[in-house]
Amino acid sequence: MWRCKQWRNLLPQISAIFWDVGGVLLTNAWDREQRQRALEHFKLDEAEFDDRHEMVISSFERGKITLDEYLQRTVFYRKRPFTAAEFREYMFSLSQLFPEVLELARGLAKSAKYLMGTINNESKELNEYRIRKFGLRGIFTLFLSSCYVGLRKPEEGIYRLALEVTQKMPEECCFVDDRPLNLEAAERLGMHTIRTESAEQLRGELQKVRDRGVAVRCQLSVVSSQLQALVQNQDVSRPS
Repeated sequence: MWRCKQWRNLLPQISAIFWDVGGVLLTNAWDREQRQRALEHFKLDEAEFDDRHEMVISSFERGKITLDEYLQRTVFYRKRPFTAAEFREYMFSLSQLFPEVLELARGLAKSAKYLMGTINNESKELNEYRIRKFGLRGIFTLFLSSCYVGLRKPEEGIYRLALEVTQKMPEECCFVDDRPLNLEAAERLGMHTIRTESAEQLRGELQKVRDRGVAVRCQLSVVSSQLQALVQNQDVSRPS
């Protein structure tokens, strides 16, 4: 038991948890479902909007253009029977929380055992609205959002940046997302990954990750003990 405790101090433990936001903690902010609802609400032409959206979404989520510029290029390039303010307000209203997952994250933050951060694709205005509206500053100390860092998931660079900024080893980190593609690059770098489906499932998967780390450290301590015993036996049997 003593050796197991010693190895816990020497080997990596989960000390940082990075979270996607849309689809995990909150509904998506401006994904396909939200855009479709807005198109129906404001009676916009879907094909025309989608063509324009695809041309500017990368710049929008990387923080290269503002929300006003995005709307000017996708919606208000012609006169509309509604205002930009009305459209913005409707966009913001689509964001809703997943209360059980948010409370799980808040509990982990309060435990003070983990660095809590986000790795998420989001435009600046929507991101900051959601941070304020749902009290995310009280949960997370680091926001590696695409609009701030100029990188988007699933680009490997955004996960590397998370490791570099926090100075964590990949084995110390766990990344939670709802999309397999976003988990693949993190996993290749050596991070633990969890695809979330529900609050209960996520709680169980997080526990498994923590338990797996303890089990590996204890197994390695046994191997160390065996090696030390072998060395001692060789020393004893060696002629003086």
